[in-house]
Amino acid sequence: MNIFKIFILSFLFILSCTEKTKLQRAPDFNLKTIYEDEFHLYDYIGNVIIIDFWDTWCPPCRAEIPHFIELYNKYKDKGLLIVGIAFAREGIEKVKSFVNDEGINYPVLIANPEVVKNYGGITAIPTTFIINKNGEIFEKIIGYRNKEFFEEKIKILLK
Repeated sequence: MNIFKIFILSFLFILSCTEKTKLQRAPDFNLKTIYEDEFHLYDYIGNVIIIDFWDTWCPPCRAEIPHFIELYNKYKDKGLLIVGIAFAREGIEKVKSFVNDEGINYPVLIANPEVVKNYGGITAIPTTFIINKNGEIFEKIIGYRNKEFFEEKIKILLK
């Protein structure tokens, strides 16, 4: 038996040993928006939700935000909610200014240590969670992705 056949058989054996993992429920939270309004995540279960952890000083975060604005405009009436959670390391006023300057049209919240911990300890930004209509984490993405990447996931989950 040649090495290629051994590799294929080993690969098939490994696949047969793995089990499909259950999707994890997204941790609930209550946070304030940058305008001091209360935001409760579980009020929005039933929608596809994108939660984007970001900050104003982060170039990849800044590059993704125009994509999120476009996607929110296109899919908000079809059941998409995008939520930005800013770390506000440069201050809340800087976040407010950035939101206004960029025309961010979705809720922007301010992170707290509890939410960061509950979402696995955010160690790099942007970190984005895509949550299905059942409130389960469909995917966690660390780093920049283009608009097409997110749109593909949105279309799958809105079906």
